[in-house]
Amino acid sequence: MMDEDFSQYPLELTGDDIPMVRFSRVSKRYGELTVLDNLDLDVAAGEMITIIGPSGSGKTTVLRMLMTLETINEGVIYVDGKPLTHMEKRGKLVRADRRYLRQMRAQIGMCFQHFNLFPHMTALENCMEGPVQVLGMKKAAARARSEELLELVGMADKRDQHPARLSGGQQQRVAIARALAMRPKVMLFDEVTSALDPEVIGEVTTVIRNLVDKHNLTMLMVTHQMGFAKDISDRVCFFFDGKIEEQNSPDELFSNPQKERTQQFLSAVKEAG
Repeated sequence: MMDEDFSQYPLELTGDDIPMVRFSRVSKRYGELTVLDNLDLDVAAGEMITIIGPSGSGKTTVLRMLMTLETINEGVIYVDGKPLTHMEKRGKLVRADRRYLRQMRAQIGMCFQHFNLFPHMTALENCMEGPVQVLGMKKAAARARSEELLELVGMADKRDQHPARLSGGQQQRVAIARALAMRPKVMLFDEVTSALDPEVIGEVTTVIRNLVDKHNLTMLMVTHQMGFAKDISDRVCFFFDGKIEEQNSPDELFSNPQKERTQQFLSAVKEAG
């Protein structure tokens, strides 16, 4: 097997205006199926980007690649100027080893559709686990940070409850606090409201709005809630067949889509709603 050639990609991004996240000609395939096709995407520091599109368009794969849950077939992803899943070796980019991957992955937090909280731990213990086990924080410092974050998401009074005693909206808010406890540079939200009852969706969307307003986090969100996307995003990207079909400010994309596929998608979503 020949060594892969990454010579066309810089070892590190330099300059005054480095994006927090850059996808550079990234492709992902499963056998004959191309899920992402030569994707180029820059996300500025502090920017909130929402990804929308039909099922199978590649939107969730973008998040899974950033979490290193999926391998890349072609291209390079950069986070804060450094390659995410590649590393420098003797002046060349090569596939990263586990140690490098752990270091880079620690900069990224993700909230999933189904919470993924540890059932045997309280809300507070769920938030403390990562900082203690992964970051090596002292328990007292991890507790203080976790209590502050549970307060931020409105869950301070539930800190001693186990997930089974919490509603779906409460579990998702704890999951957001747990991700923030790792002090990530980038936060990812994958359909975080789709498993929730309609009456508690507002709890979670309010927390995310507060994060956008008060914390300079870079965020990428996949959602099927167009109203939420319009309300919260700096930019919306419409994915179709593994590519960005159209991207614009939320006002422009939702009120004046330029591409026929975007128009068809938004019309179908509106009819379904």
